[in-house]
Amino acid sequence: MSSTYGKIFKIATFGESHGAAIGVVVEGCPAGVTFDLAFIQQELDRRKPGQSRITTQRREADTVQVLSGVFEEKTTGTPISMVIWNEDQRSKDYSHIADQYRPSHADFTYQTKYGVRDYRGGGRSSARETAARVAAGALAKLVLADLGVTVQGYVSQVGKLKLEKEYHELDLSLTDSNAVRCPDPVMAQEMFDFIDAIRKQGDSIGGIVSCVLKGVPVGWGEPVFDKLHAELGKAMLSINAVKGFEYGSGFAGVELLGSEHNDAFYTDEDGRVRTRTNHSGGIQGGISNGEDIFFNVAFKPVATIMQEQESVNREGEKILVQGKGRHDPCVLPRAVPIVEAMAALVLVDFYLRDRTIRHK
Repeated sequence: MSSTYGKIFKIATFGESHGAAIGVVVEGCPAGVTFDLAFIQQELDRRKPGQSRITTQRREADTVQVLSGVFEEKTTGTPISMVIWNEDQRSKDYSHIADQYRPSHADFTYQTKYGVRDYRGGGRSSARETAARVAAGALAKLVLADLGVTVQGYVSQVGKLKLEKEYHELDLSLTDSNAVRCPDPVMAQEMFDFIDAIRKQGDSIGGIVSCVLKGVPVGWGEPVFDKLHAELGKAMLSINAVKGFEYGSGFAGVELLGSEHNDAFYTDEDGRVRTRTNHSGGIQGGISNGEDIFFNVAFKPVATIMQEQESVNREGEKILVQGKGRHDPCVLPRAVPIVEAMAALVLVDFYLRDRTIRHK
């Protein structure tokens, strides 16, 4: 089972939803990075359950414990190990699906592939694993901060409720001011009320998390197979419940003529080569061009719903299955820091790779 990501800045996550703990080992982090534990905990707090009535009510502090790789608040260049202990498991909530396959979950595929599965909260397939990614991604953000690079995600759509403004027309500092993590307060309230109504129906809803990367210099990314946008796409599609990824003009770009879509170059007052438009989304030829990188990540409705659904059990017999326990009616608010974390991991890895390719 692949649980690693990265070429130089590498992470390996471990643990299950209802096991003793989840965690991550980060290898390849440069020595001397200021290790801001409070910031890492802050990022985990943005992802943790129980934040509002429109998220799962599982009560986990998600307090991170650092086991290695840090001395006197600096990284040492050795593997950094972080662990988050599980404290509020209710495994009995899942005993009824020990031999059942929940619709659109990984139950059937895991059972068939491995011959065994941990049905408690989905085991390794649970989105709880992403807490380990957020811890590693927070460390990556600290590296990027020293380079002047920022990563900002936000909820831009829930169901058919969609922000019509582009990211540069929004005040992204408002993103964390509400439970939905939408930077438009009016739309955020509409989204909250909609998600809450869906929750009361025992159903779920999906949407889109948008993300913008600022300050990325020219040159990050590799031609051919390791294009920057390809790695961002892979990273995003590795997140639970993600069904789509687009960057720059995305699918809307097919409606434009080449003369409309091309980003014309010019030289600004500081002598930098810039583009007058940014349909490319900050990436050309798989390599960053110095403009803002922006992309959208589509999340499906959460698979576990509190309604009866038709399914089969391990013997192939027809059954009705219904969700129990504590689940998100919409994953988007808690997905924002996960999207940011994976983007930060991609960027730091390419930053370190870029340092190895030229003599001067």
